[in-house]
Amino acid sequence: MASTIFIQTSFPSKSLNKSFNTHFIPSFKLPVSLSFKPRTTLPRRYFSVRAGLIEPDGGKLVDLFVAEPERELKKREAALLPRVKLTRIDVQWVHVLSEGWASPLTGFMRESEFLQTLHFNSLRLDDGSFVNMSVPIVLAIDDSQKERIGESNRVALVDSDDNPVAILTDIEIYKHPKEERIARTWGTTAPGLPYVEETITNAGNWLIGGDLEVIEPIKYHDGLDRFRLSPVELRQEFERRNADAVFAFQLRNPVHNGHALLMNDTRHRLLDMGYKNPILLLHPLGGYTKADDVPLSWRMKQHEKVLEDGVLDPETTVVSIFPSPMHYAGPTEVQWHAKARINAGANFYIVGRDPAGMGHPVEKRDLYDADHGKKVLSMAPGLERLNILPFRVAAYDKTLGKMAFFDPSRAQDFLFISGTKTMAEFLKLFLLR
Repeated sequence: MASTIFIQTSFPSKSLNKSFNTHFIPSFKLPVSLSFKPRTTLPRRYFSVRAGLIEPDGGKLVDLFVAEPERELKKREAALLPRVKLTRIDVQWVHVLSEGWASPLTGFMRESEFLQTLHFNSLRLDDGSFVNMSVPIVLAIDDSQKERIGESNRVALVDSDDNPVAILTDIEIYKHPKEERIARTWGTTAPGLPYVEETITNAGNWLIGGDLEVIEPIKYHDGLDRFRLSPVELRQEFERRNADAVFAFQLRNPVHNGHALLMNDTRHRLLDMGYKNPILLLHPLGGYTKADDVPLSWRMKQHEKVLEDGVLDPETTVVSIFPSPMHYAGPTEVQWHAKARINAGANFYIVGRDPAGMGHPVEKRDLYDADHGKKVLSMAPGLERLNILPFRVAAYDKTLGKMAFFDPSRAQDFLFISGTKTMAEFLKLFLLR
């Protein structure tokens, strides 16, 4: 359920004279048993080696922070406005919006944006173009909060200690269609969906959208803030390292040897394709995750150790935390993960088996088809610039005594190490400490 990002840039380029029907990169092959033929009706797209960072969605990164000299004034303004108290996950979404991960969104969604996201997985811009947006970024309020807001066109957003976090302006309040939201986002209304139970089931019956003025950068004071680089900071770091390609790898569990093999192999392949200095963005998800996922602090310790031990090259790897909460919404959510990394400047995306997926909450099966994530990404509206690289299957090669890419012609020589079992063992060690 990990993924890595591969995106085409818009700079002058040297063509490889390769063409294909979807934006899968043809030089990266899955084993035959795992590949598929895309629909021939899709528009023809082309891949070429291009230097430089990709433009963010909408042409520029959104920055929703109040200028530092104005922050005290905004705090005083917030004290006079109706208040909406934010949950922990709401604050994480303010973080995401404020730094431009969801560019060109400028705040919590109004109804038109919400409906486009639910039904089209995209937003239409003023110039008629589209950007991908597959998960609703919304703020719920209840009847009493709606009544307190009254006719005000601005509200103060405060944290659990009543500290002002942001001001939401030019607001719009509309009904919260919970069942429709759940069905369209997850493809099921079965009980037991973690994000639904955490944020939607008991949420208010109204949604409030508007433009955000975020008073100060979001900090968590958990010892990990130094890893929380914004899209602007990441782009600056990539430029400092003279990156001509950036490939991002998202995961919500520890790095195992199969991941490391894939990431190192990807860099070698990019070099073979003509790039001079491809940089890996190792980008673990740092927002809400379900209870049986490995805690972020332990994942970050493990990621640091991977670099310290030279499993990944620290000179060509940037480790950072992606602040988004996790939906576990499979093919719908993986589009959001990809879109956000475009805004961070990544150039390529490797998509794994069952990305952003989970087990069915009621039945003993996976909630989503394991191959649908990569298929959807290859066709998703607003992600045409993204070149999808399906995850190459790695297993323990008994003849070599190490991890290697699976060769179906000698399947008997390979042992498959379950990522779920790896995670379970890691959790066992964590709980014993």
